[in-house]
Amino acid sequence: MISFKNLNITLLLLISSTLLVSCGGKFPGADARKYDVDPKKRVAKNLEEGRGFRFSEVNSPRGGVFEFASSNELWRASLDTIDFIPLASVNYSGGIIITDWYSTDQNSNESIKISIRFLTNEIRSDALDIKVFNKKCVTQSNCITSEKEDGIKNELKQKILKTAAIYEKEKNDKKKK
Repeated sequence: MISFKNLNITLLLLISSTLLVSCGGKFPGADARKYDVDPKKRVAKNLEEGRGFRFSEVNSPRGGVFEFASSNELWRASLDTIDFIPLASVNYSGGIIITDWYSTDQNSNESIKISIRFLTNEIRSDALDIKVFNKKCVTQSNCITSEKEDGIKNELKQKILKTAAIYEKEKNDKKKK
């Protein structure tokens, strides 16, 4: 004889499995064939597309308090430094700037894309994570994209930090007056 407790558990399992099967078994993002196996490539793609979040932002106690980009010297300096390149994605609250592909010559088969991620608001050498991507195309549909590790990344970082330091000095001078 089946007890009342076992009947309730059996009924609960039957209803739960029916609900799960009725969903069609399709969960968003469940098709592994659509995603690269390498997590670094998935992260790079997400950054390129401007997707993602940080757990520190989810539990943030700040509520409705907003900071504006004009008060952040690093942010202003970064935008001023790369102002010649069209921007693809800019997210102050997410702390990232992504440019569009840029080439100095319209007929050129080589272009760059810059991603600047802000790790802190303080003006210091480890405050920025800058990535520079290079795209070389033989034809319009035959392109190779790679990350550049040479001098342009360091030049950008130095220029941004110097400009941010100047902006901070100007702000401090205004406060003293």
